[in-house]
Amino acid sequence: MGVQVVQRWIIAALRKRKFFSLEEANQAIAELLVRLNQRPLRKREGSRASLFAQLDRPALKPLPATRYEFGKWKTARVNIHYHIEVERHYYSVPYALVHLEVDARLTADTVEILHRGVRVASHVRSYEPGKATTLTAHRPKAHQKYVSRTPLRLMEEAQQTGLYTGQLVEAILAAKRHPEMGYRSCLGILRLAKTYPAERMEAAARRALRARAYNFQSMDSILKNQLDRLPLPGDPPVQPAVEHDNIRGADYFDSLPEVDPPVIQ
Repeated sequence: MGVQVVQRWIIAALRKRKFFSLEEANQAIAELLVRLNQRPLRKREGSRASLFAQLDRPALKPLPATRYEFGKWKTARVNIHYHIEVERHYYSVPYALVHLEVDARLTADTVEILHRGVRVASHVRSYEPGKATTLTAHRPKAHQKYVSRTPLRLMEEAQQTGLYTGQLVEAILAAKRHPEMGYRSCLGILRLAKTYPAERMEAAARRALRARAYNFQSMDSILKNQLDRLPLPGDPPVQPAVEHDNIRGADYFDSLPEVDPPVIQ
C-alpha cells in the first residue's frame, strides 16, 4: 500500500520532469516526501508525520556506532598448522582449536573467526592467494620462540655450510604448507653442522635430497650410520689410484729443481 501511495504522489508527480544529476532528483523527491507525510489521513486523525512522532520515534534505538557492512559466512575446520583457509588465504586461530570447526565472517576489510558464537580471532582481510596471516599469540609455545627466525635467514645459514645443505633446508620449508612447521628440522640440521665437518654435511644433504627425505631425522641417521661416506646409486665408482714402477707420481715432479725455460733466438 505504501508503495502505491509513493507511486501516485511522488513518482507520478515527477514523471514529466527532467533531472541532470542524482542530487537534483533526490532534492525533488525529498520535497514531495515532506508534503506526502504531512498530508492528513482519510481514515484517522493526524498525518503520517504526526503518527511517526507519536508511536514510532519513542520506540527507536540509537543507530549503531559503525555503518552496516555486508558480510559473508563460511564454515571451516582448523588445520594442523592452526590456520583456516578462506578464499585461498590462510588465517591463524588459537592453537587449541586445531581440528575443530569454526565460523568465519568475511567483509571487504576484515575476517572474523568465531567458535561456538564467541569471536576467537580477527584479521585484516588479505587477497593474496597461498599466503598466511598469522598472529604470534596463536602459535604454540614451541613455535613462538622461532618468530625472530625467517625462512630466508635459515636458508642463508645453511648455505654457509654448502650448496646441498642450503637446498635441503629450502626443500624442508617448501614441503610445509606453513613454514614454521619445518623450523625444528631446519634448526636441528644447523646444529648438526656444528658437530660434523662441511664435507660430510654436504654428502649427507645430497643423499637426503636424492631420497626426498626432507627432515632432520634422516640427516641425523645418515651421519650417525656414516651413509654419507658411501657412493650414491647412479654415481660412477671412484677409480683407485694405479700403482706401477714406471709411474713416478706427483711427489717425483714436486722434487725436481726449477729450471729456467730455454731462450728461443
